[in-house]
Amino acid sequence: MKSVQLGKSGVSVSRLCLGCMSFGVPGREPHPWVIDEAASQALFRIAVENGMFFWDTADMYGAGASEEITGRAIREYFGRRSDVVLATKMANKMGDGPNDLGLSKKHIVEACDASLKRLQTDYIDLYYVHRLIGNSPFEEICGALDQLLRQGKVLYLGASSMWAWQFAKLREIQKAIGSEPFVAMQNFYNLVYREEEREMMSYCQSEGVAVVPWSPIGRGFLAGNRPKDGAATERAKTDKMHQGYFGSKQDYEILRRVEKVAGDLGVKPAQVAYAWVLSKPFVSAPIVGATKSWQLGEAIASLDVELKPAQIKYLEAPYKPVQVAGHQ
Repeated sequence: MKSVQLGKSGVSVSRLCLGCMSFGVPGREPHPWVIDEAASQALFRIAVENGMFFWDTADMYGAGASEEITGRAIREYFGRRSDVVLATKMANKMGDGPNDLGLSKKHIVEACDASLKRLQTDYIDLYYVHRLIGNSPFEEICGALDQLLRQGKVLYLGASSMWAWQFAKLREIQKAIGSEPFVAMQNFYNLVYREEEREMMSYCQSEGVAVVPWSPIGRGFLAGNRPKDGAATERAKTDKMHQGYFGSKQDYEILRRVEKVAGDLGVKPAQVAYAWVLSKPFVSAPIVGATKSWQLGEAIASLDVELKPAQIKYLEAPYKPVQVAGHQ
């Protein structure tokens, strides 16, 4: 798998990023649909064998379990810690106390230390603000993150799913205090959700910020795996955070076109959906989530799918503005 530069930063990442939200303790909130550690091993192995060395997790995934499993997998599959680019996130609720969430300096510092312990590593390559939760002043957020950079606990900073003006303001504050600004934006982006094209993508491209999209195949919708009779998959039944994202008439028309192009090319619909995201010059490395080895295999195979301009136009034509989603 080819590697790409992460925006204007000097670090290289694999063209696809392994999303580790699917790994945890089945039945545990907030992601009861996940697979256990034993089942995760096959996916970690496939990722490593195919050169996918950019891994993404978060403290809230599996209430900490994903970070623990990911940390053990890094030691199992990489000879050196430096061989993997490890990303994790903070801000979401991690306990019952009033300071166990949000972006106060207290929570940012404590959350980072807790992630380092679960991951069993001395540093995090890319540390994301998961969401703008709480009322902490932007200056406090930027100051706390700068402290982590100066301490060497974090090498690069990123942010995820916020308004473009918020992201721009945070980066200007970072520059003003002499800190290193966010180098990556992890946002919600796929063929059935393209609202990020209005401002965020242009801003990132102009500033040289890497775009690392989450849900590039619409939580499986664009893979064509949602039952056509209206029934729900097991994940859809239990994924409380993202129920109801897709399923409009417009969404199904886009899916129909994805399936048509896939048929013409002799590939799977998911490969077309990934290939479309990868065709965008502002995208660095889409995040690939999987619970089965064939799902990860389809994502990797999408790197060999090249869409023609006419096919891209055909896929994009039905899209009309939809309600903003993914920020909370």
